[in-house]
Amino acid sequence: MSQGIQAIWEHSIHQREVFWREAAGDIQWFKEFTVVCDQSQAPSTYWFTDGELNTCFNALDRHVEEGRGAQTAIIYDSPVTNQKQHISYEQLRDQVAHFAGGLAARGLTKGDRAVIYMPMIPEAVVATMACARLGVVHSIVFGGFAASELAVRIDDSSAKVVIAASCGIEPGRQVAYKPLLDEAIKLADHKPEFCVIHQRPELMADMVEGRDLDWLSVASHDTPHPCVPVKATDPLYVLYTSGTTGQPKGIVRDNGGHAVALKWSMKHIYNVEPGDVFWAASDIGWVVGHSYILYGPLLHGCTTVLFEGKPVGTPDPGTYWRVISEHGVKSFFTAPTAIRAIRQQDPTGEYLKKYDTSCLQALFLAGERCDPDTLRWSEEQLNRPVIDHWWQTETGWPIAANCMGIELLPVKAGSPTRPVPGWDIVVLDEEGREVPAGTIGAICAKLPLPPSVFATVWNAPERYIKSYFSRYPGYYETGDAGLIDEDGYIFVMSRTDDVINVAGHRLSTGAMEEVLAEHPDVAECAVVGVADELKGQLPVGFVVLSSGVDKAHEDISKECVQMVRDRIGPVAAFKHVAVVARLPKTRSGKILRATIQKIADGEEFKMPATIEDPGVLDDIGIALKSLGFGQ
Repeated sequence: MSQGIQAIWEHSIHQREVFWREAAGDIQWFKEFTVVCDQSQAPSTYWFTDGELNTCFNALDRHVEEGRGAQTAIIYDSPVTNQKQHISYEQLRDQVAHFAGGLAARGLTKGDRAVIYMPMIPEAVVATMACARLGVVHSIVFGGFAASELAVRIDDSSAKVVIAASCGIEPGRQVAYKPLLDEAIKLADHKPEFCVIHQRPELMADMVEGRDLDWLSVASHDTPHPCVPVKATDPLYVLYTSGTTGQPKGIVRDNGGHAVALKWSMKHIYNVEPGDVFWAASDIGWVVGHSYILYGPLLHGCTTVLFEGKPVGTPDPGTYWRVISEHGVKSFFTAPTAIRAIRQQDPTGEYLKKYDTSCLQALFLAGERCDPDTLRWSEEQLNRPVIDHWWQTETGWPIAANCMGIELLPVKAGSPTRPVPGWDIVVLDEEGREVPAGTIGAICAKLPLPPSVFATVWNAPERYIKSYFSRYPGYYETGDAGLIDEDGYIFVMSRTDDVINVAGHRLSTGAMEEVLAEHPDVAECAVVGVADELKGQLPVGFVVLSSGVDKAHEDISKECVQMVRDRIGPVAAFKHVAVVARLPKTRSGKILRATIQKIADGEEFKMPATIEDPGVLDDIGIALKSLGFGQ
């Protein structure tokens, strides 16, 4: 590289408009912008405000027009239905254009909202891109979400249409989506004008006459619809986070900044070129799926893998390695929890040895903090760079990463490396002062924020300010706690709420989890702070053991306690560890630490809508009672 990461980062901070004007040159604009960065409505930052473009055009049509229409755009790999399909850019462009025509013929127009409630199938990509083509604001809701949660999203977005599938396929079962959708519409105050239902042969749905349209009747519309120009600042989508108040927050992503930042990230962070195969093993219902299954790879002209399955159980812990080998994946992105699930069932990597993964350049991990033990195991098994990187639903793309396409820096276990160009990151104390290197505090980003970061919350601009900008004026509060070391490496230790106060000492539960993860028998772990009359809070650990471990649980618990006391010291007051069969998680793999804490403290809690298996909370309650908590 002619320039290293430090020089490029400094250019992005000190000559911000020059940097992003150049990056925006990789996007095709229907109307060229003259304003690069508009801070007149701070803390909101608006990019390329007077420019016009269409995201679908940049993701599909431009590649066809540039002579690459025959290249595969999507590889659909579904071990749960035993289907595989390759869809070219030209085929996808045509399917999207006709489906957009069918939606437009039924009155859908620029600025309307559509809720998409579908599993990981090609039709979900078609529906999403068709909305982008029309300038319709889409809101993808994770397939199988509870009816009450779907109703909240229909209401908040005032969706004109819901596009859904009849069912999702899980290992060994079908999940009927249509009854959930019907119930959601009954619960919602706002009623969509119509629904479009894709009937999957595994489980057909009953249709509501006069409201429900069959997918094929819309998708077979005679006239393909052209791409509708939209303003750079017009919303592309609304993605709802769960929120801490019970009312989901609708993160609004714009068209212009989003396209520019994602296109830039594909080369400079993930080091892929047009034509390379990129796979993000996530779901389109989460931000990773939006950014790096749907938009990022297609904006860059890559082939994206659409995988309908699980890291284990479809059919075994080798399925990820099979997909990488079979489809020639160059850059692979998943969550640490997926790697831990694979490791738990295949600790010595026997399934990996069955496949040729020499095509793989690097493994990227995100979605939660990657513990050093998971990092080391992945490096040893794959013999490839394993890159932890950090970002959020609100940002839409990485805040910190080891940018492979610029300069691969030395890896430090537990760190997502340094800020990505465009991001000016600091650590602040409770009074808003920058802390010395190596000191834990609130990780914040100096304003203005780079492109693609949300500029508001749907229907709740005051919540946007209060939640993210009120505590530290002039900064975006990430909600994550951690430190920056002497080399500028960021260490994201935990959510701010997970920094516990033990007898006046502020301690990171993430640091304790790193220690527990190093125990040779531990596959996965979590630490939460529970209320204590004497010390304020006490840390309590939960560990899931690797497959085949037959050592007494009491012995493992004692060893774990001793490890934390040896590494962090008696100040942690770490005395309690429970061995459990599994940890409560969201469908995206995040451990529900706040819910565990409420159970331990005997507080009432709302069953998280995103929980993968509600029954596991009963097991956690039993484990806590065995330790003397949650009575």
